Amino acid sequence: MDPSFLVRGLIIGFAIAAPVGPIGVLCIQRTLGKGRIYGLLSGLGAATADGTYGLIAGFGLTFISSFLIGQQLWIRLIGGVFLLYLGLRTILSKPAQREQATTIKGENLLAAYVSTLFLTLTNPLTILSFAAIFAGIGAGGANRSYISAAVLVLGVFLGSALWWVILSSGVSILRTKLNTQALRWVNRISGAIIITFGVLALLSLRVAL
Repeated sequence: MDPSFLVRGLIIGFAIAAPVGPIGVLCIQRTLGKGRIYGLLSGLGAATADGTYGLIAGFGLTFISSFLIGQQLWIRLIGGVFLLYLGLRTILSKPAQREQATTIKGENLLAAYVSTLFLTLTNPLTILSFAAIFAGIGAGGANRSYISAAVLVLGVFLGSALWWVILSSGVSILRTKLNTQALRWVNRISGAIIITFGVLALLSLRVAL
């Protein structure tokens, strides 16, 4: 086993998580509105999905990847509709007071985690990206080593999680400088951006058909 696979996985996971998309917007909005833990759990849901798709690609589970890619239109349709729902809910949500942010119930934290896990899983083409990257560095295809693949997938999860820790921690510092009115506008703008992502996702289905 090459220990460098862990470092490579960290870099891959961090690079995949870092671009700002709907998950990034959600993490920022939730951190500002409800606190760092809420935002972090949202990001870790996405990191878990990245790790799951990395696992499928790294271990060559072609029957799973073939099924998901074959059903990608329906999966992406569900993801687009879910984005519209999350965007509308974000616009209508009220920011929690600072003292309330420390007493968020466990089921709400679980919902934050599950929602981003589900949303990230609605892009099954991510498997193809992981498969290409893994094959390129010798951890996929005919040259696949299951131990190396496992270490690489662990690195992907940790790299992705590291980005969400950095993002939620940085944004939580900004939260102390915003009043309730500013946080309401954050919700409105974030919700509008998420809805835009949802509309674009649904429009992309017409191209794929």
